[in-house]
Amino acid sequence: MTQNPFWPGHSSNGSCIRFPVAGETAVLWQCAVSSIQGLGIANYEVCMSKRREFGEQIISHKGVLENNYESLRILNVERNGNVIYTYKDNKGNVFFGLYDCQTRQNEHLYTFEKDLHVVSCSVNSDRTLLAASLVHSTKEGRKNELQPGSKCLTLLVEIHPVNNVKVLKAVDSYIWVQFLYPHVESHPLPENHLLLVSEEKYIEKFHIQVIQEDGSRVVIKDSGHLPRERVAEDFVWAQWDMSEQRLYYIDLKKSRSILKCLQFSADEKFNLMFEAPLDITLSDSGFKLVNFGCDDLQDQENLSKHLTLCVFTNHTGSLCVCYSPKFDSWEKFTYSVFYFHKGHGKTFTAALGSVDSHVTKGLTFLNLDYYLAVYLPGHFFHLLNIQHPDLICHSLFLTGNSEVVDMLPHSPLQSLSGSLVLDWCSGKLYRALLNQSYLLQFLWNTQLDCEKMAVLHCVLSCGGDRRFLEAKIIQWISENISACHSFDLIQEFIIASSYWSMCPETSNMDKLLPYSSVLTWNTEIPGITLVTEEIALPFMKVHSFKGYWEKLNSNLEYVKYSKPHLHYNNSMVRREWHSLISEEKTGRRRSMVYVKNILDNATKVISNLEARNLEPRLTPLFQEADNHQRLLMGLMVSELKDHLLRHLQGVEKKKIEQMALDYVSKLLDLVCQIMETSWRKHSLHPCVPHFSGRASAAEFKVFHIMTRILEATKSLFLPLPPGFHTLHTILGVHCLPLHNLLHYIDSGVLLLTETAVTRLMKDLDNTEKNEKLKFSIIVRLPPLIGQKICRLWDHPMSSNIISRNHVKRLLQNYKKKPPSSVIHKSSFSVEFLPLNYFVEILTDIESSNQALYAFEGHDNVDAKFVEEAALKHTMMLLGL
Repeated sequence: MTQNPFWPGHSSNGSCIRFPVAGETAVLWQCAVSSIQGLGIANYEVCMSKRREFGEQIISHKGVLENNYESLRILNVERNGNVIYTYKDNKGNVFFGLYDCQTRQNEHLYTFEKDLHVVSCSVNSDRTLLAASLVHSTKEGRKNELQPGSKCLTLLVEIHPVNNVKVLKAVDSYIWVQFLYPHVESHPLPENHLLLVSEEKYIEKFHIQVIQEDGSRVVIKDSGHLPRERVAEDFVWAQWDMSEQRLYYIDLKKSRSILKCLQFSADEKFNLMFEAPLDITLSDSGFKLVNFGCDDLQDQENLSKHLTLCVFTNHTGSLCVCYSPKFDSWEKFTYSVFYFHKGHGKTFTAALGSVDSHVTKGLTFLNLDYYLAVYLPGHFFHLLNIQHPDLICHSLFLTGNSEVVDMLPHSPLQSLSGSLVLDWCSGKLYRALLNQSYLLQFLWNTQLDCEKMAVLHCVLSCGGDRRFLEAKIIQWISENISACHSFDLIQEFIIASSYWSMCPETSNMDKLLPYSSVLTWNTEIPGITLVTEEIALPFMKVHSFKGYWEKLNSNLEYVKYSKPHLHYNNSMVRREWHSLISEEKTGRRRSMVYVKNILDNATKVISNLEARNLEPRLTPLFQEADNHQRLLMGLMVSELKDHLLRHLQGVEKKKIEQMALDYVSKLLDLVCQIMETSWRKHSLHPCVPHFSGRASAAEFKVFHIMTRILEATKSLFLPLPPGFHTLHTILGVHCLPLHNLLHYIDSGVLLLTETAVTRLMKDLDNTEKNEKLKFSIIVRLPPLIGQKICRLWDHPMSSNIISRNHVKRLLQNYKKKPPSSVIHKSSFSVEFLPLNYFVEILTDIESSNQALYAFEGHDNVDAKFVEEAALKHTMMLLGL
């Protein structure tokens, strides 16, 4: 069966609740649901086994429930992951059960010996109290349809052991119930808190104290008078966040929608955290609740006609409001996402394709940590990047024609807190996760550049074994290096992987480090359009923040005051590096202490890099000093450290220094990994290649990869491992014809290093072809390196170059003096007055400025040497 990246199969960290179907015994579900392996979903297996009494599990095929499979229904998922469900026997008696996600055992909670329909249910964290809201079922019409005008009973039941039942409400409107779950669950709590949400648009909180009697028996204290307080009223929409114990609700003020959030704390007190205006219309939408238990499967054909609204947050301080208005077109579907933590909202319009492809199922929004998913069964799947939503290419949009969308469940889904998803038709409860292995597979198969970009970032955000993951991506890059036209694959991988290796560990790093090499995207994404608008930021109602609220407030402050963006770039490093290289060429150097500190940074980076690499390195890198690259490394560490110190609050200096070292080390490590992969793939020898012989096909391919690495790092001004340019040049000399080689050198693709040219002079003999190559290389060298290299080549050309350089240096500051009447004879028996006169001038300069003009390291270069070289060169030109 094909794997699905968003609904993978069985997982060890959860289970899927499955209701038995006709003709089978209740058994644990081994998930075999196809999925687009990105929303991987774990199993919450509720073995809906028949029970005769508390604690006894019936294994036989015969039983009370065998003819009542359709009555099985999930009611609620509590904060600790426990699942509450209900079913009926043939007499209509209602049974309540609980599936413990820790022990994976079922527990009978209570039985109502009446034919009732359960609207809502919740159990407290100690499993001593059960709250349920029920109405009478009708015997006519559709099963479980609520009887018009029937009274809704809200009951509070003592279940440890089963004892008294207290009526909390008896009204004509529906009531939903939800126990609050404290953060500390190490001991039984003397007081429980219960939320009651009324269809009449108010929310109350009951304070319920319990005491122990007769040993372990738990009863409600003073059950005749339970304190209550009004939490909210006059709202039109509310959502409960089970995981974080937050209540979001919208009230209308002068026809304007205001989103509010209440945070319930460990002592069960609550605070209004923020108010945020929403540019949506809810006045005629009626009453809507989200995540107050699991909805019943009713009116499926009308789901698409109602608006959808939900709030998602994550640990990084994001706050997203997802909204889809009532559906009014068969040709397109519109939905909006308000990224409050970024200060803007986006309205998307997705084409539905054929006019005949009617929308019969509702839209589902799913929270996937760094992403949220928008799914319309059979039509499209949109994976939205909520950390960096600015560019549409960082989000993945798949149409109904995609194989991936076809593999997703086509039945209506309900999104619950904590990334839980309920498939109404099958009765299965999933936990949605991004499935990394399928995303990697999808990366290999996709053809669109926008999808490659989106999936690359999505894969890296999943975490896991980063070394293994990077190796897989590098393998893909090496096979598809020329298949991407909208952006540079190597460049994007290096920046993205470095970002994800650092940002999850420290708050606010996502605002300070570059996320992508792509700053703009103008290419159209097939099947979708969008409009971006600025939105009003939430107004925080408290002044002391902790945890999530501190991060959200930091994000909002950043949006208010930090424009332009604070993402680090190497522009300062580029200017400073060029300045240092220029000083080196002119012989001027600023403080040696400054340069030493920079080179010390580079030494730390290389040590850090070597500590990461546990296996012996095949690629012949790090075999030379390469001071230019070391300066670049050290400068980048210094600039990045200063950047982080300016903008990271509350982080000690030593940790920031280590973060800067780790980041630069990671950049270099990724380059080394690409090189290692290429070297191993083509089975090259770990030694530096020789200049003699013909280049192999493998060397051609490695040279091509190195050229692409150089292109990727050059525009971003990123450092390369010491020895990279030497190895690249040697392969270039080996692989390219002379005219191509010189073109690569002149255009800056190949950088002539002293190490590479020295090897070239020593390895190649003085055949006519090699002489032409050597001379072409020498004349392109910087003067200081050229002088050193010429001394290694015993050839008239080399002597000529040395002589020219010597004369040039002597005559730079020469001031003409009166001519001498005596002309010294040259060492040759040739009377050539212009040459004799010129040599005399050089001799006079040398004698008066011997210390200043001595040829460094080459004592026998003097006027005599110049005279001999000139005569030999003249004779060679005359053919004598």
